[in-house]
Amino acid sequence: MTDRRTKVDESAEVNRRMLLASGGALATGTVFAGCLGGGGGGSDDGGDGGSTTQVAIISSPAGFDDNAFNDNAVQGLEQASEDLDLEYTTVEETEEAQYESVQADVAESGYDLIICVGDNHTDPLTTNAGEYPDQNWMLINNVVEDADNVSGWIEMNNEMSFLAGVAAGVMTQEDFEYEGSSTDPDGSTVGFVGGEDIPLINAFEQSYIEGVEWVDDGIEVLTGYGGSFSDTGAANDVASSQIDDGADIVWHAASAAGGGAFSAAQEAGRFALGVDVDQSVTEEQYQDVILGSAVKALNEATYTVSEAVVNGNFSEYVGEQNLSVEQGSIDFVVGQAFEGELPDALNQNIQDAKDGFENDEIELTCGPTSC
Repeated sequence: MTDRRTKVDESAEVNRRMLLASGGALATGTVFAGCLGGGGGGSDDGGDGGSTTQVAIISSPAGFDDNAFNDNAVQGLEQASEDLDLEYTTVEETEEAQYESVQADVAESGYDLIICVGDNHTDPLTTNAGEYPDQNWMLINNVVEDADNVSGWIEMNNEMSFLAGVAAGVMTQEDFEYEGSSTDPDGSTVGFVGGEDIPLINAFEQSYIEGVEWVDDGIEVLTGYGGSFSDTGAANDVASSQIDDGADIVWHAASAAGGGAFSAAQEAGRFALGVDVDQSVTEEQYQDVILGSAVKALNEATYTVSEAVVNGNFSEYVGEQNLSVEQGSIDFVVGQAFEGELPDALNQNIQDAKDGFENDEIELTCGPTSC
């Protein structure tokens, strides 16, 4: 039941666009709680120069194969397994109530590094980091205070969401058509489709709104939640309702459920924006309506920490780490069907917004994980 990736001899150049896409090279199997095999021997700071480094990654509630957040994290391990003497195991657990016990089970299995995907892991890991002080942990989307064995990565989701808002704000004012889909510049209305109505996604929503308003505060933003990170039908219903009410572009923060927003746009002849990774690649069936995606290089973070464990310098990454526009790890990428097709105003506004973040000229209401 364990699918591990092993080092290969060939060296390969990493294509940043495809690395951000993340979906194509995922582990084909997962391990579930109670089915764990042994990992490596475990060590205080990582590799000992002898045995293959063993890494386990535990999913967020959305699970793997979400073509977004979880898959992006795994992609970094896929690359690390090709470049380094490293193997990884995916552990899918979609029930938040099980995280404390699943984390403990994995810690008992001897992995050199355990990666926990998502803020939902924070409270359980606060307990387990103390229970397993010699275990190296990586937490994505939060930090564990005063823990000297946890590398906590805060993605500036607020900056990413703002860039999505800028893109939506620019494009809804453009008279643009592509293969049967079109904008409605006279309406100037866009939509936001959230997954679960939780503080993290509320921060996505508010930052997206502020990005739209940065372009033009006269643009209307419709918002709604499907209540799930996996129910594509619910996301489709929310997006369809917004499109019926005049939205010509919808952006989702709904993980695997986001495919429902894309299908709604495609069915109605409107457009959509992707999240976390280049979803015109990972959701290729919708590439004709995905104008672009607001992305974060989470794969680079999982690669970096895994490499540190292999090299025995994990301690350099303990505490809070960040992915941000300033670091070049938050960006907006144009969809693969639209390269060379979109107006210059989009690229200019995105660049101006990125410059604004780098020069501390843009202040957002919400932080990266809550408002």
